[in-house]
Formats: sequence, structure tokens, C-alpha cells
Amino acid sequence: MARSLLGAGMASTLMVALAVLGHVHGEPHEEWTVEKRQNSNSVPLVVTNNCAETIFPGVLTQSGTGPSDSGFRLDPGANRSLTVSGDWQGRVWGRTNCTFDSSGKGSGSGRTCSTGDCGPVVECKGTGENPATLAEFNMLGANNLAYYDISLVDGYNLPMAIVLLPNSQGNVANIPPNETNPSCVATPGNMAAPGFDPYTSGSGTFLGTNSSYQLPFNTMSASDAADWCPWDLQVDPPQAPGNGVYPYPDGNVQRPDFSPCYSACAKYNEPAYCCTGKYEGPSKCSANYYSKAAKAICPDAYSYAYDDKDSTFGVPSGAGFQVVMCPGGLSTNILATGK
Repeated sequence: MARSLLGAGMASTLMVALAVLGHVHGEPHEEWTVEKRQNSNSVPLVVTNNCAETIFPGVLTQSGTGPSDSGFRLDPGANRSLTVSGDWQGRVWGRTNCTFDSSGKGSGSGRTCSTGDCGPVVECKGTGENPATLAEFNMLGANNLAYYDISLVDGYNLPMAIVLLPNSQGNVANIPPNETNPSCVATPGNMAAPGFDPYTSGSGTFLGTNSSYQLPFNTMSASDAADWCPWDLQVDPPQAPGNGVYPYPDGNVQRPDFSPCYSACAKYNEPAYCCTGKYEGPSKCSANYYSKAAKAICPDAYSYAYDDKDSTFGVPSGAGFQVVMCPGGLSTNILATGK
């Protein structure tokens, strides 16, 4: 399971946050209308579905007060505006290919959703099943900062982005959005072609940024996205080509279009992959073959338990966030490029 931000290395994340706070620019953010704030300590949490299919987002509250809905249906192009407490800690993920009846219950006792399933009810009562792309938040962490990340530690099922919403916080509104809005796109059908430039065509804006504040993008192509997940970790792996044995390397194995991907920890539960037992600690656990592949396709995403410095974002507390499923475009490369 993904490490909560409670366990994140705050020294490294604080360095990221302080680097962000060192910039003061004009207000470039798009304004969002969210449900009325319950009190002065509540912050907005907007969930958006830009996927071609209906998804059922799940929300897990680990600390603080979560939203009134811990799971809901979200049709293509729709938004759901929620509020959480200013000290909320939790995660958001998307459930795919779900079968609920009109009363919001699944049929039978088996799995209701193909990925991210949390039981036969729309409102989740616990964590989702692996694999699932996670948006993780600690709204009030060390040094009065909010920490957040996109995590692939439990695997990947959907492209995802996080957009900072200033929420009328002056010390947040002046932070350039191209330093705060990470995206992970590792599905060929949702990925733009190399050289993607949303700022000179269309609306000229993308994920809360514009031509004055342009996001740095990864250079991976759709063919890279189709191949990044190791064959043994795919939810629906290709059939072995000869007598049940895969060749090594497996570059000549015909792969299907990308399917959801387990992490090595989620699939095998080995201490070396999960950073547990004698491998617990940043000096004892290093990136494995899955996490290296995940980091290559999504540089700003958490890839294993001690990937703090290359995947955690920090801003002054009091801000809100928008979680976008299937944002399109390309994965961002904010942290590695010094943003």
C-alpha cells in the first residue's frame, strides 16, 4: 500500500515547498466555483472526469473531516465540488468499469469495479483495490504547509492530474501554476503526441496554466506508454509466445493496448519491493524495476515508498485542489526540471 503523507520525508518536501514559495508572480489561475465553505477551516476539493467513460471516484479520509460523499458516479465531462477540513489527510482515486444498480449497490458479492474497487456500494468505506492511481493530500503538514502527490506506489489504472486552487489565499495565488500542477498520463489513448503545446492552439490554457506559465512536459510517446508496464505486472498480460515461457528481453512480445498495471509491491508483496522489514528506510530501499519504469513515464509521480524528494509538492496550507481524471496531454516533469 502507498505510504501516507504522514510518513513522507518532510525535510525533502519542505525544500520543494520553500523553493516554490521563493517565486512571486501575478495571478494566473482560473477561478473555480465550489460548494459553500462550511467554515473558515474548510477547503475545496473538486473532482473532474475528463475520461470518455463514466467513472466512480472514491475518497478515503485518514485524518480530519472528509467530504460528505466518499464515493460517487461521475459522468464524462462532469465535476463534483466537495469540501474537506483544513487539516484533512486522505486520498482520491477512480474506479473503472463499475456495475451499480439504481440504488447504488453492486450485484452479488464479487468485484463491482474492474479497478479501484472498494466493495459493492458507491460510497467507499475503506481503501480501493490495487491497482489504482492515487491523489494523496495532507492539508496541514509540517511548517503549516499542505503536501500532495500523485502516487503509483499501488499501481496505475487512470491518468491523473492535480491542479492547485488558491481558495482566496494570497500567499498561494502568487505561486506560478506551472510549479504546482503535476500530471501523470501513461495511457496511449489519453496521451498527446510528442511536442504537445496547448498554449499556441485551442484555448491556450491547460491544467490551470497558460502561455506565461507553461508546464514542462515529459518526452514519452504513445508507443512508450504502451510498453512501460512490465509484462508480469499487467492486469491482462500478453500470452507467453512459446511453451509458456517469455523471452528475455521481452521487447519482441506482442503487447495489447495498455492495461492497468500492478506495482511490484502490490503484485508480489516482497519486502524489497515494499520497503518493509530489513528494507525499511530510505538508505535500505531503492527503486525497483517497476518504479523505474513508472518514473520514466510519470516523472512527477510517487513510484515507490521512499521517492519523496522527486514526487511530493508543498504549498502554504489553506489552498484547495482539483483532481482531474484523464487530463490528456503529456506527463509533467516539474520537479526534475527545477520547478
